[in-house]
Amino acid sequence: MKNFTKILWVFLLITGNIFGQQEKGITGTDNWLHNWTEFKPNTVDYGEPTQILAGNITKDTKLSKRNIYLLSGNVFVTDSTTLTIEPGTVIIGDYESKASLTISKGSKIIAEGLETDPIIFTSNRSVKRAGDWGGIIILGDAPTTKFGSGSVASFYGKLNATIFENSNYGGENLASNSGVLKYVRIEYAGKRIKNAGYFNGLLLASVGNETILENIMVSHCAGNSFEILGGEVYLNKVVSYKANSNDFKFNYGTQSSLSNSLAIRSPYVSSRNGARCLQINSYDNKDEVDFTKKGTLVVAKNITLITDSDNLKSDIQQGLVKEAVYVGHNASLEMIKSVISGFNPAVLFEDKIRVNQENLEKIKFTDMYFNNCNGNIFVENNMNNEDLENWYGNSAFFNVYSKSNNSETFIDLKNQRKPDYRLRINKIIASNEVDPDLKRLDD
Repeated sequence: MKNFTKILWVFLLITGNIFGQQEKGITGTDNWLHNWTEFKPNTVDYGEPTQILAGNITKDTKLSKRNIYLLSGNVFVTDSTTLTIEPGTVIIGDYESKASLTISKGSKIIAEGLETDPIIFTSNRSVKRAGDWGGIIILGDAPTTKFGSGSVASFYGKLNATIFENSNYGGENLASNSGVLKYVRIEYAGKRIKNAGYFNGLLLASVGNETILENIMVSHCAGNSFEILGGEVYLNKVVSYKANSNDFKFNYGTQSSLSNSLAIRSPYVSSRNGARCLQINSYDNKDEVDFTKKGTLVVAKNITLITDSDNLKSDIQQGLVKEAVYVGHNASLEMIKSVISGFNPAVLFEDKIRVNQENLEKIKFTDMYFNNCNGNIFVENNMNNEDLENWYGNSAFFNVYSKSNNSETFIDLKNQRKPDYRLRINKIIASNEVDPDLKRLDD
């Protein structure tokens, strides 16, 4: 009987550990990336445009799957108008005219694709590259910490304010509804504008919590794949693939959640300044922010962040791999049951953040899986992270540290047609102790 009891306890312990590991990172009984995503979009022929979208859309409009649309110049949906896009519709951004699509405050986009028939936004160049066209901008009237209301023209800097007169955002409506983006792919966006920087794949400014944002893939973006300014945004099952800049950037008091989502970085396409999977800020310029309002808060649950590298150590030595997560001053992050694999280090705090209990209680890492990172959690410009390791390494946080290559860690990330980035449970040897070999090379 005693032997049976021991065997039962061992079985329960092993089973509990396996299911505990399965809960980390992106989850699902089936691989939810199947059918609607595309990891080699440059090989896909979307056909030639049959219709042109240009100027302002001022009355309710529906785009149908039977047409292929050329997005020409800066297209605005204005005057409380709704733009509806059928599943399977292809919209091609024009390279020469620096095409972009803006859903102005009070208007809506209903782009509800299907798993087997996603909506595609892509480039019209024969050889597609990051930054071929602008991207999608959605503006709402939810709160932002910026004084007054913001505008895309002022955000990007030196944009033509006359052209972007319909680009204001911000208000007091947390339940602002800008529509639906579901089963949507955005490819090769992030056009660079002279004196204005890069557009983003999807910019969400003061978007409210009634807006549905699910199953969105942004690939090969020259700017940030997803940028969120203010508002209350819920992102679920979204993918950023090989962005030049940040995968997810949150700023200006947004109260956001990011769940069951994926970011894959390449050491060879990041911008010179480096880029992160998650960048959490409360401001760029503190003089333009109302500090009586809530600072940025992001809850990230079941997120998988990966560096796609065949020789991680060499890429780190060459300075091609940076931190996965960056947390700025006065911002809060709660990261739960997530995977960070192959970064240098896993997390970096802005050097303005003092390491004390008050600040650390605003930046939480719980039930995490840190794998093959060149150091775990540091403060910017400070190589001594003993206090942080002691805090987050406490068994109460249930964080796990490991050192396995990606092919051993994830189910099938080399499958170009149907990659699977869920954890490969049976090959992971995990420990609650920090791996002594995982130290930053610049220590």
